[in-house]
Amino acid sequence: MAPDIRKYHKALKGETKNICDVLAKEIAGVLTKAESKVWHGHPVWFLEGNPIVGYAPRKKGVTLLFWSGQSFTTPGLKKEGSFKAAQAVYVTAVDVKATLLRKWLRESKKVQWNYKDIVKNKGKLSRLP
Repeated sequence: MAPDIRKYHKALKGETKNICDVLAKEIAGVLTKAESKVWHGHPVWFLEGNPIVGYAPRKKGVTLLFWSGQSFTTPGLKKEGSFKAAQAVYVTAVDVKATLLRKWLRESKKVQWNYKDIVKNKGKLSRLP
């Protein structure tokens, strides 16, 4: 885990910390070649500079966001925003179903929209091969 993510986790408390610890372990276990860092205030994993997955504590629980999740065939994520992102929300660490999470993570390596060039492409997304 990246040092800034470790520091981020040290500041967490209670069930939020438990959930984030589970998510970080699972993400790092599947996205072994990803770069990770705190980006816009929250842990995010990138493949070749493209954001793939991240999480953030919210009032209703911890939100796990997949930037290209709307294009996944594995069910269970809810649409988020006007691009291709989709999310899951966890209230307790027990809510994190590791088998399902790993399916999404494996799919996230194959199904990607080009977010890293979204500014250069004037807000238009294209699917990466």
